[in-house]
Amino acid sequence: MYTIDTLNQSSREKFIEILGGIFEDSPWIAEKAAAARPFSSREALFREMAAIVEGSSKEQKLALIQAHPDLGGRMEMSTYSNAEQEGAGLKHLTSEEYEKFQTMNQRYMEKFGFPFILAVRGKSKDDIYNAMKTRVDHGEEKEFETALQEICKIACLRLQEIVL
Repeated sequence: MYTIDTLNQSSREKFIEILGGIFEDSPWIAEKAAAARPFSSREALFREMAAIVEGSSKEQKLALIQAHPDLGGRMEMSTYSNAEQEGAGLKHLTSEEYEKFQTMNQRYMEKFGFPFILAVRGKSKDDIYNAMKTRVDHGEEKEFETALQEICKIACLRLQEIVL
């Protein structure tokens, strides 16, 4: 774990190395946050990172959403995503559960053009699947905003693991 003082005093490169994975495969957010140092707290750092996301273009936001892996998928993913999905039981799906998740992921992707995003920490595979079933019926604009909100929840949880 790092203190906020350590992050404030680190080189730009080290700051990005430490925080570049907070937002899935999107180190550009940590790069922009590095320029806003010093931060008074972890919460202030998170608010800055969330504001960077909020102030980014629609294309950047879409790229951020698309950087996330399918839930329950069996592809390569970041260490963070792997641990989060493992904790929710998504790495131990039965063949039937895996097929259900893949079918729902495909339906969701076809409708919205980006993967289903949910902060899965503390949720069961049934909670996650039920959320998918509900949210696939949302409108595109609502789901785009929901995905960004979930990404910020995920990033906040990841930041809490890294920064005191």
